[in-house]
Amino acid sequence: MDSIRRDVLDFYVYWGTKVIDESHDQDTTDLDKCISYIRHSTLNQESSRLQILATGALGGRFDHEAGNLNVLYRYPDTRIVLLSDDCLIQLLPKTHRHEIHIHSSLQGPHCGLIPIGTPSANTTTSGLKWDLSNTEMRFGGLISTSNLVKEEIITVESDSDLLWTISIKKTGLPVQDHKP
Repeated sequence: MDSIRRDVLDFYVYWGTKVIDESHDQDTTDLDKCISYIRHSTLNQESSRLQILATGALGGRFDHEAGNLNVLYRYPDTRIVLLSDDCLIQLLPKTHRHEIHIHSSLQGPHCGLIPIGTPSANTTTSGLKWDLSNTEMRFGGLISTSNLVKEEIITVESDSDLLWTISIKKTGLPVQDHKP
C-alpha cells in the first residue's frame, strides 16, 4: 500500500486495523497482496470455497482496474467479486457451467460477458435478452456488452474464461461519513 494517502492510513490505524507493509513487492498490486494474504490465512479451507468481495477495485485509473481484473485470472479457483458503485465483475472460469442467480432488486438489467486474454470459440448462455449459442467471442470481434438480464437465473458455458459484469442499482440509502 505504498500509494495510500496518509490520512486514509491514519484512519484505519486509529480504528485498530492491522497494517502489513508489503511495499517492497512492486510486482503485484495491493489487491493481489490482499488476496494472497487471505488465501494463506485460511489454510483449513479449500481456496475454491473462499468468496471474497473487493470494494474500491474499480472506478479509478484504468491501469489499476486492469491490474485488479488480472487478479481474477491469477486466482481462478477463488470466487472474487469486484464491486463498484455501478457494477460488479467476476471471473467465470471455463472449468464448469455457471448458474448466476440474479437479485433483480439490486442487480441489472445491463450485463456483459467479456473474454480477456483468450478468445472463446464457443459460448452458450440462457436467461439473457440476447442469448449466445455456440458463439465465438474475442477482442477485435464480437464481445457481449450491453446485454440485458431476462430471467432470474443466467447460465453460462464457455471454452474460455470470461468476465461477467452486471450493473448495480442505486438503493438511495445515504452514506454516512465516519471520521476519527
